[in-house]
Amino acid sequence: MSVFRSVRDALLPDRASTQTWMVLTFSLFVGLAVLGVALYALLVLRGEMRTAMQQTLHDQAERIVEQVEQAPSPGRHASIVQHLTELTDLRVAVTTRDTTYTTASLSAPDSLLSLANRSDASNQAQFSSYRNAQGALVFLAGLSRPAADLTVQVEQPAPPLYHLVQRSQVVLILGMVLAFILAVLGSFVAAYQVTTPLRRIRETAQRVAEGQFAGRVRLNSRAAEFQDLAGSLNRAGATLREKIEELERLTQLQSEFIGNVSHEVRNPIFSISGYLEALGTPGLSDSQRKTYAEKALTNLERLQNLFNDLIDIARLEYRKDLINRSAFDLKDLVNEVTEMLRPKADEKGLDLQADVPRFYVSADRSRIRQVLRNLIENAIAYTPEGSVRCRVQRRADKVRIHVVDTGQGIDEDHLDRIFDRFYRVDEDRARDSGGTGLGLSIVKQILQAHDEDIHVESTKGRGTRFWFELPYASESDGVQSS
Repeated sequence: MSVFRSVRDALLPDRASTQTWMVLTFSLFVGLAVLGVALYALLVLRGEMRTAMQQTLHDQAERIVEQVEQAPSPGRHASIVQHLTELTDLRVAVTTRDTTYTTASLSAPDSLLSLANRSDASNQAQFSSYRNAQGALVFLAGLSRPAADLTVQVEQPAPPLYHLVQRSQVVLILGMVLAFILAVLGSFVAAYQVTTPLRRIRETAQRVAEGQFAGRVRLNSRAAEFQDLAGSLNRAGATLREKIEELERLTQLQSEFIGNVSHEVRNPIFSISGYLEALGTPGLSDSQRKTYAEKALTNLERLQNLFNDLIDIARLEYRKDLINRSAFDLKDLVNEVTEMLRPKADEKGLDLQADVPRFYVSADRSRIRQVLRNLIENAIAYTPEGSVRCRVQRRADKVRIHVVDTGQGIDEDHLDRIFDRFYRVDEDRARDSGGTGLGLSIVKQILQAHDEDIHVESTKGRGTRFWFELPYASESDGVQSS
């Protein structure tokens, strides 16, 4: 059993390459086919050939016996034997009680006589074969008729057809051996064509497992399955690479966000702590106490606004169902926001305009109010002189809202980041204005919750334009909603 197990493990290892398994499989099945054909050619076919030759000689001996028995006198036996020898390639010997008649060219009369002696009374033929002096194969057959006291022996060299079949056997065996060799070589080539792409795919998968996402699977195979697999893996790798890059970017933003939050929270807390500590100083006048208290309350309000904005962003980011859509009149909402912010504009000497026709839109009114307030308030804060204008126009099934100012503008380098949390184009001015740095982030988050985008265009020194779109709603929808 141990020897069998060792042979089995050598031929069928527990772990081997796909190429090895394919070659072994091809070799096993083709080898079995070659072995079967070879055994048939060597054993079955050769036996059938010998049987056919014996049957032929038996039939010849039967006919000779019949002719000899029908001869009118024993003197005719010699002429019959001579006549058969002249007409065929048979060599014949006829033995009676008195004498033996043979052909002059009989090669081995002793063999014929000994074969005749083995014939029995059951009329069964005896067969034998030998090779003559020239090395040619010769077949013998002997048939005895005890009733007629007659024995006939027939000798015939192997016919050309017999030699042709023998050569065919050799050619067949050589052909099967050659087929086996070609099958093994073909299986090796086929396995190479299969395993080479698999090896490259495995190498790519190992690189991905090690965190290397830059490589692509490049195959020279013409097999459609491997081409599709390589394409799928390349797309999956590209998607995974994008996801990881996005995750790394978000991780960096998260780190920046946490740092910004801690910084933004720390400043008001330190200010509040300082002002409260100052209030405890003896000898302060009432006006000083009032100033310190107001400044502490201002910083406390700033801190509260910061937390409110952070809560709004988090809620909008994870709960889009907080958006309650309804149809409302956009003109009324714009007028409401502009009238609320007009005192800030008048304080800076800015012309705040609202050129708004009456349009109904489908959105969350309170959230869009927050968007308009943040955009217009941001425009007022960054416009030292000139105007801030809100315009509305319909475009197909959308209504576009513009907030345009004539302020200082934004550098192109900052446009991609102005919607990031706590990002400020002008740090000093933003802090003086009391902003939290989350206004535009909230605007973006609210509009994304509405499945809309916020857009910006700006020219340094000439002003900035923000715009976004909302779905148009008919006036009847607005009346029903109200």
